[in-house]
Amino acid sequence: MTLVDVPAQPRDCPNLIGGTWRAATGGRTRDLVSPYTGTRVGRVGLSSAADVDAAVTAAAAAFPAWRAQPIKERSQPLFRFRDLLLRHLDDLANTAALEAGKTRGEARAGILKGVEVVEFALSLQNMDEGGALEVSRGVTCETRREPLGVVVGITPFNFPAMVPLWMFPIAVTLGNCFILKPSEKVPMAACRMGDLMTEAGFPAGVFSLVHGDRVAVEALVDHPQTRAIAFVGSTAAARAVYTRATALGKRALCLGGAKNHILVVPDADPAVTVRGVVDSFTGCAGQRCMAASVLVAVGDVEPLLGPICAEAARLQPGEAMGAIIDAAARDRLRAGIARAAEQGAEIRVDGRQVPAPAGYEGGSWLAPTVIDRARPDMDCAREELFGPVLTVLRVPTLDEALALEGQSPYGNATSVFTTSAAVARYVAERASTGMIGVNIGVPVPREPFSFGGTKHSKFGHGDITGRPAVLFWTDLKKITTKWSLQPDATWMS
Repeated sequence: MTLVDVPAQPRDCPNLIGGTWRAATGGRTRDLVSPYTGTRVGRVGLSSAADVDAAVTAAAAAFPAWRAQPIKERSQPLFRFRDLLLRHLDDLANTAALEAGKTRGEARAGILKGVEVVEFALSLQNMDEGGALEVSRGVTCETRREPLGVVVGITPFNFPAMVPLWMFPIAVTLGNCFILKPSEKVPMAACRMGDLMTEAGFPAGVFSLVHGDRVAVEALVDHPQTRAIAFVGSTAAARAVYTRATALGKRALCLGGAKNHILVVPDADPAVTVRGVVDSFTGCAGQRCMAASVLVAVGDVEPLLGPICAEAARLQPGEAMGAIIDAAARDRLRAGIARAAEQGAEIRVDGRQVPAPAGYEGGSWLAPTVIDRARPDMDCAREELFGPVLTVLRVPTLDEALALEGQSPYGNATSVFTTSAAVARYVAERASTGMIGVNIGVPVPREPFSFGGTKHSKFGHGDITGRPAVLFWTDLKKITTKWSLQPDATWMS
């Protein structure tokens, strides 16, 4: 069984600066190891501050001409980019799967979610983002959205194509020049999208690609010509980037980690609940900030928990569920499961000893795991594990379930599984997170509704997609106009 196509030769991942592919000059490199095989599939150069400066300089040079184009003209290469994404969907999905450990189906679905954001960006040309009003006799006030200039997106390993697609299509369509710094663990899909952006006809410098680690991140944040920073990653890193950027007076929106709660009540539909819960905590091998992490069992829901555990135990790594990003992350997850057992929890489904798929024994694998009868003070109930691990807490009432959810420092998502509209509304009105699901285990909004959490899952204001993204990537300019004196004087005359 072929889970992913491995290239015959490892791929190099250069920077895209000023429309030209260039090797990083810092002298440091990183081998790219596929989570599927544990073998090297590529290499990426880690950029220096000089590489970052070259990218920012090229983007700043491209900005005046790009912003001067009407939005309908700026949209034309994005139409072509969308077509190229769909034409090369299978190849791009395989690349994302190869480097991030996703199944090809998951990688494909992520790219298609990104295409939704591209299509939202294409709709901006037909939206009225400004306005004018006669505020006094002979005096008109007008507003218009203006691009910021050179802006930056820093994206994580778990969605090599989708998360960048949440950022740069909107940003460039609004007239900015965008620099993408993908995770140094998964740069190959970003390079492929750089090829497609170039083929689509975006002018040199409008879209740039800089690879690297913390050195590149800090250089991008600190550069005096970068105006806004969007970031997706861990909470610790999100807080650090936000603090650094805002201390320099820059706009920043930094999305962090999560500890998402699913509330299950006794009247929940069995088929919907089992499928929704298992898909939520095992999809993308649990390596997504919207995955279910804690199931709060309200009352007697054993008739639902039993089938959930049985379905999870049947799900084998490989074609049905992808790999963990690397061996270090897999070992960290195994240690977290062992610690839960030491603290007194019941390992009801244990994925640590499930064999790897045949032919992929060198990869980083962990099967679905369910930790039952945990206490709220246990590490598995409080910390983001970021893997296919579900922790079950048991409470007698819905209010106690909501209290547990509200105590979490994170605020991405809460889901409730119920057949009662009253229960669903009760949870939706009282949950403390930014995204709510009713009988949906991964409540990611569809465009034009925006993506974003609360509390320590987000640093900054607004959301990363939808209409709030338009506000993030632009400034609001106000123009007040008078052409002649009026016979009746007012304070504006």
